[in-house]
Amino acid sequence: MSYPQTYYSERLQPKPESEPSLTGAVDADICIVGGGLAGLTLALRLAEQGQNCLLLEAEQVGFGASGRNGGFVTPGFAQSVDVLEKKLGIDTAKTLFAETVRGVEFVRKRAKAIGGVIQGDGQLKLLRYNAPDTVERIVHHMNAVHDQRLTILSPDALAAQLSSKTYRHAIHDPHTFTIDPLAYVQGLKQHALATGMVNLCEKTPAVSLQKQGASWQIATAQGSVNARNVVLTGSAYLGQLYRPLAGAILPIATYVVSTDGLGSSLDDAIRFRGAIADTRLAGDYYRRIERDQLLWGGRITTQRSEPRYLANLLKRQIEEIYPQLSDLRIRHAWSGLMGYAVHKMPIIGELEPGLWSCTAFGGYGLSTTAMGAEIVADALLQGDDRWRMSQAFGARWSGGAVGRAGTQLVYWGMQLKDRWQEKSG
Repeated sequence: MSYPQTYYSERLQPKPESEPSLTGAVDADICIVGGGLAGLTLALRLAEQGQNCLLLEAEQVGFGASGRNGGFVTPGFAQSVDVLEKKLGIDTAKTLFAETVRGVEFVRKRAKAIGGVIQGDGQLKLLRYNAPDTVERIVHHMNAVHDQRLTILSPDALAAQLSSKTYRHAIHDPHTFTIDPLAYVQGLKQHALATGMVNLCEKTPAVSLQKQGASWQIATAQGSVNARNVVLTGSAYLGQLYRPLAGAILPIATYVVSTDGLGSSLDDAIRFRGAIADTRLAGDYYRRIERDQLLWGGRITTQRSEPRYLANLLKRQIEEIYPQLSDLRIRHAWSGLMGYAVHKMPIIGELEPGLWSCTAFGGYGLSTTAMGAEIVADALLQGDDRWRMSQAFGARWSGGAVGRAGTQLVYWGMQLKDRWQEKSG
């Protein structure tokens, strides 16, 4: 199966060839299952430290959410900093957040080395309701406790960047930047292969996973792998390969569109060239691409199928905020399936002796996959125990079909809360 039709796959040149599938029985010190951002970054980090590894990918690298997300590289987790501080304490929460900042810088460094990947700098976080005290508190806390450099835009400064009556406040984050995630994935692949230490097998789904003495055996359609250590990085696409982990991951879909060229009307509406997102519990995220096009994402659902009128659905959302863009035409519309845990934190660490997890990065995957890969690589090669920081967020059962239904109800409740808050403010 080739990549879905997206803005990213359209601009991907030359079109990549798949690496050979696995055939026959092979041995490996470390086998990684899942060729997305987490798996590729881990393979590259292991290779750079002199470790051979084998990477299995069911389709082509970056086929899932890693290659079709919004492209925002930003520090933090899907779970809020406030919740982390209450659950873990300030010091542990600070340490975890700092790991994501390092993840951002890892991606920035790699993206620059790949070339042609970075597309914008900075982020505007937008509020749709009037809450100046809340904005002041957030900015002061993040700057004082987590060493950020956030600033509040004045109403005039916000109007200079965006022509919309929807937003009341804006926070500028200079740490965030935007990339073409599929081009970044392909760059990671080439860098990993160039080390000569990574055996990459695409079009090779892992069919089963079993403990065999001191090792793990992974069966594929035409072969098998016997590995001392296995790392599961496939997120929402792991299926039932390892049930305790599969049962802990909620597959959540989000929708994205890109437009044809909008000409001067885009300059009239949006002048900011970085990432833009509102603070709704279920919000919009968007950015300018190319010279005069728009990439827009929004909505979350537990339904795997795309809505029949997906393009029109997001087009209406854009027009509600920017009526001056009512003549826009959608060029591509697609969905992405992300993996979330019920606690909205990554699942990083050793599940059983020799079996590791580096997954569930939904929402903030571009930075936290780099963070998770660094942590697991250091654990495997140096015995580093930083992964134990996240033990409070383990592979907790998500509730199966009931959990998915509950998540959908929570999302609808979030939408209602957003609307009430905006009407009140």
